[in-house]
Amino acid sequence: MTDRPRIGFIGVGLMGHGMAKNILEGGYPLTVLAHRNRKPVDDLTSRGAEEGASVADIAEKSEIVFLCLPGSPEVEATVGEILDAKGATTTIIDSSTSNPVSTRAVAERCREAGVTLIDAPLSRTPKEAWEGTLDTMVGASSEDFERVRPILDCWAGKVVRVGETGAGHTMKLLNNFLSLGYASLYSEALAIGAKNGIDAKTFHGVISGGRMDCGFYQTFMQYVVERDRDAHKFTLRNAHKDMRYVVSMANESGIASHVSSSVKNGLATAEAIGRGDDYLPMLSDVVAELNGIGAAKGSKE
Repeated sequence: MTDRPRIGFIGVGLMGHGMAKNILEGGYPLTVLAHRNRKPVDDLTSRGAEEGASVADIAEKSEIVFLCLPGSPEVEATVGEILDAKGATTTIIDSSTSNPVSTRAVAERCREAGVTLIDAPLSRTPKEAWEGTLDTMVGASSEDFERVRPILDCWAGKVVRVGETGAGHTMKLLNNFLSLGYASLYSEALAIGAKNGIDAKTFHGVISGGRMDCGFYQTFMQYVVERDRDAHKFTLRNAHKDMRYVVSMANESGIASHVSSSVKNGLATAEAIGRGDDYLPMLSDVVAELNGIGAAKGSKE
């Protein structure tokens, strides 16, 4: 497969592990960066990946580098190291959930260095990452999009070009605003119900299958009713970060951010009281506790 570009992958965590695995299975030579969690790195090397010693080493060996990092500060620092290495890398694909304001600035810095930055953030969960059925919304020129599309198809079931560089991260934040807004609504509705004689199981029995049902609602309530901690593995810390980016983008655009700021503040509270590592459906517990309510009534304990 010598005609295929050499791929580097930085950030083989919950989402990146499955994505990198599927790139390997797609027949692309892959180098991954050492990670504080050795398990995914060891798994990927056992499947044929090479382990890179540093960001510079990845840049030396890889024509295309994927980033799947916590946020814009990490992306900015890593892109800086890639550019400083002046290696083989000609394209960087950022699959992190990043601030579009930062993305556009980083893209300009890359252009000046002769490197193309594409944003291809993700939707869905680690389960779909492993299965190769993630959704991705891509910010790139039409030509660049078609060039990298076969690699994206390795790990995504739905690939949509939404505009030029930065548009992918913009769309991703709008998508997350909707889901995190729903999480906030569900949590408050459940708390109001609990105070007024409607337990979580009853609530779920009415909403499930109706017009307000959706896939996100089902994974959220899988935790609330069944106490499945792994139903939706997305931390409140990351949710708070994403909503800070949404509010920042709204402010940059001159948009009044009444709803997004409220959602952000609720997540900020959850992180401030030490619940940042909890998963998103556990926001229902935080809201309940702050209102003097115990575990969701009707749930399994």
